[in-house]
Amino acid sequence: MSSYPANLIKCLRADPGIRLEQRATKNPDWWPEDAPQDKKQAASRMKELAGELSDLQERLFAEALQDELEDSVLLILQGMDTSGKGGIVRHVMGMLDPQGVEHYAFKAPSPEERSHDFLWRVEKRLPARGRIGVFDRSHYEDVLIHRVQKLSTEAQVESRYGKIVDFEKRLRDRAIHPIKIMLHISKDEQFARLSERLERPDKYWKYAASDVEDRLLWDDYQKAYQIAINRTDTESAPWFVIPADQKWRARLCVAELLLAQLRQINPQWPAAKFDVAAEKTRLEAAR
Repeated sequence: MSSYPANLIKCLRADPGIRLEQRATKNPDWWPEDAPQDKKQAASRMKELAGELSDLQERLFAEALQDELEDSVLLILQGMDTSGKGGIVRHVMGMLDPQGVEHYAFKAPSPEERSHDFLWRVEKRLPARGRIGVFDRSHYEDVLIHRVQKLSTEAQVESRYGKIVDFEKRLRDRAIHPIKIMLHISKDEQFARLSERLERPDKYWKYAASDVEDRLLWDDYQKAYQIAINRTDTESAPWFVIPADQKWRARLCVAELLLAQLRQINPQWPAAKFDVAAEKTRLEAAR
């Protein structure tokens, strides 16, 4: 059997003391030789993944529905604007049954949300058992944006790293398995993607003036991401840094991580809670 998926996931894992400028955003030299090497090969692999992902997701949903499983998965997507979070949702989560997926995109907090602890609104959006939750941005915005734009004091931001670690430990205690992903895009690639949004009318809706404002703070955001990853990376809730300049590569990486997590949970089809033979007889009588 190919060692590619395991090797890939190992290479995506954030190193202790990670420095983002040393992590590739495109054509990484560590990319496994037996992994897909181009967009066409990646598309073929994604088709292979789709069947098993769908099967495992349905088992997860069914087993939880029968009160035989507590587990759920939480995919946490973080990245600079244009890094591909929406594409991950469409192309990876799109391979799954929508009834088993709970997606939420965190925007600026409402007045009510601001009146509570920063984790309050996140707790309300955690996936139910048997579901795969997706956070498009997350509680990490409260240490990223708040650090860069100074929306909170330095002391407040510093205190949140420990709160996040404790929160994610509680997730695992509740059998919620987090997959924390940073989509690592280069400044040049972001420029190209923002430029495309200004050239194509069908992309105008994706463009926001704030994208340029955040881009002017690029180095500050990279530092904030680096600090957040280093402070909150744990064995039970690890970070994965995914090269995102090539969309096909990023989507494949996320799909492999999701598949690995579902395989680890290993959900099974629940046994019948009725007499199968008797029900076959009843059904035949009702022909």
